[in-house]
Amino acid sequence: MFTQEQKLASVRIVLVEPAGDRNVGAISRVMKNFGLQQLILVNPQCDPHSEDAQHMAVHAGDVLAAATIVDTLPEALHGCVRAIATTARDRFAPLEHPHTALPWLLETPLEQASALIFGPECRGLSNQELNYAQRFVRIPSNPNYSSLNLAQAVAVCCYELTQSISFAESNRSAPPIDYAAFEELEGYYQHLQAVLLAIGYVYPHTAASRMEKFRQIFNRAYLDKNEVSMLRGILTQMQWALQKNADRL
Repeated sequence: MFTQEQKLASVRIVLVEPAGDRNVGAISRVMKNFGLQQLILVNPQCDPHSEDAQHMAVHAGDVLAAATIVDTLPEALHGCVRAIATTARDRFAPLEHPHTALPWLLETPLEQASALIFGPECRGLSNQELNYAQRFVRIPSNPNYSSLNLAQAVAVCCYELTQSISFAESNRSAPPIDYAAFEELEGYYQHLQAVLLAIGYVYPHTAASRMEKFRQIFNRAYLDKNEVSMLRGILTQMQWALQKNADRL
């Protein structure tokens, strides 16, 4: 039986371009409150090691000190097989309640990482950043004042993750699935785009918007490694056939 600490240790809290030192410190504290350990900062617009950050972290200085800083969101998601993004953008429907969606992050084997992504305080996650997630949550709040402080939003989600562990355990009876990691999916999407450009299904000026739709379709499918390999095999065969036909001309 896995311990609560082991289950939560595989979940990354990813902050995209956080702007407030104090928020980062407060998030470190709330992560330790609920047993999460992995804090990833994407291109932070603040000093996560400042005195203010350390002051807000209180006794979670170890979580703050161990935070990983990366330049891009894809770097933060490297090795992850599942990612949920927080957003209020209805165009990325369905937006789910954290209580419903977050247990999904804990249903993978312990060696497979997952991520919960939060956007910058000033703007939230962009459409491009949301494309890297497979599911999306919105924290219900007063419609007359729905904007939550970043640290408060992380606190709500960390609490829900902790409360959902018993639910996730009940879903472990099935054999574990070897899900495709983030970078494997990205490789597939780049391969797919190249083939679609070659056959004229998309054009350079429409590729981004069309690929966004394909990402949403395949992200909902939660592909495993064998499925990604099969799909890439089809693309490779298409490229071979295109080249063979070109050689005949």
